[in-house]
Amino acid sequence: MQMLPFWRLVYEGLDIITNKVTAQEQRMCQHHMISFVDPLVTNYTVVDFRNKATDALLDIKYCDVFLNIHIEDIFARDKIPIVVGGTNYYIESLLWKVLVNTKPQEMGTEKVIDRKVELEKEDGHALHKRLSQVDPEMAAKLHPHDKRKVARSLQVFEETGISHSEFLHRQHAEEGGGPLGGPLKFPNLCILWLHADQTVLDERLDKRVDDMLAAGLLDELRDFHRRYNQKKVAENSQDYQHGIFQSIGFKEFHEYLVTEGKCTPETSNQLLKKGIESLKQVTKRYARKQNRWVKNRFLSRPGPRVPPVYGLEVSDVSKWEECVLEPALEIVQSFIQGHQPAAAPVKMPCNETENRRSHHMCDLCDRIIIGDREWAAHIKSKSHLHRLKKRRRLDSDAVTTIESPSISSDHEKELKEKGSLGQNEKELESSV
Repeated sequence: MQMLPFWRLVYEGLDIITNKVTAQEQRMCQHHMISFVDPLVTNYTVVDFRNKATDALLDIKYCDVFLNIHIEDIFARDKIPIVVGGTNYYIESLLWKVLVNTKPQEMGTEKVIDRKVELEKEDGHALHKRLSQVDPEMAAKLHPHDKRKVARSLQVFEETGISHSEFLHRQHAEEGGGPLGGPLKFPNLCILWLHADQTVLDERLDKRVDDMLAAGLLDELRDFHRRYNQKKVAENSQDYQHGIFQSIGFKEFHEYLVTEGKCTPETSNQLLKKGIESLKQVTKRYARKQNRWVKNRFLSRPGPRVPPVYGLEVSDVSKWEECVLEPALEIVQSFIQGHQPAAAPVKMPCNETENRRSHHMCDLCDRIIIGDREWAAHIKSKSHLHRLKKRRRLDSDAVTTIESPSISSDHEKELKEKGSLGQNEKELESSV
């Protein structure tokens, strides 16, 4: 078996913050796709990753337990590729036909102009308006603030002359395709999902950050900042949205790195603590996001051709052999031999009527919501309910205000009549 890690590991440098496998671990099992992209290359995308990962897959004879780069070559040597992640979006791009190819671009140089990056520099609402003119269907599915996806859809149209939505329709219409994309690329594969209790996982992730600090994380960040980032910061051209700079673990320490040696030790220490806490928070948030991706894109995926997902409980590491290693080996061995494993795959109900790209406009909150589930969650959210309560209170006050003048007018008339009557009585008394 040969290992294929996830996207952040393709870049050179930041070995600690990206949690790269050690040289010792690589000697135990051959790894691919590690440290071959220059950190200054910012236009390396999931499409590049997918293309390099599936360079050789013309004749598949063996089971795929996850998939990744050099897959064809690995199969040709009678080996089983194992994709380890990580970034489930990249894994999905290997398993299913979900991406769109545009003009091929030569990697490894900054001189190549990435049209998507150029588009992202423009105003988001202007981009969305332009997309609505050339691809109204896709524009209706994308939020105007989601500049990266809007720019990608425009890039597809500009470089191919075909709308992004038309490309997706063609994928979905292929045999084995479905609402979430095209068909599976490989006939015999399975997914092993290692999951843990959320509390245990949070504690484990906090400890991982502490271990990184003990392993020399700050020195690694300082060196990387000096070699690759300091000049960009000085030129005000720093971009934390592309390439390795967008990965968790670097931008969280931006304030600390750019002010180190320029402020008081107390301030520097506060910024360091802020960076560490931020790193722990975003790491835990990312872990939750990845679990949601497994549930929404793998477990709840509609259609008949969905690979089985086998859950492995990793909360108690003292039970690793019996709860993780032995079941995993049995599952893999069963697939190699061509029969069903004894373990049952994880099942989740699939709502095929749910529209994940439906367009909803909340006038009350002045927000565009994409997706039925997101809309249902929004109308139950605290912010929406608070605005709804405030609106009802204002409407009630407005009704009261409208009624008040008529009430005041009648009351005033009554007082005038009483005043007139009193005046007549006084005049009568005076004449007597």
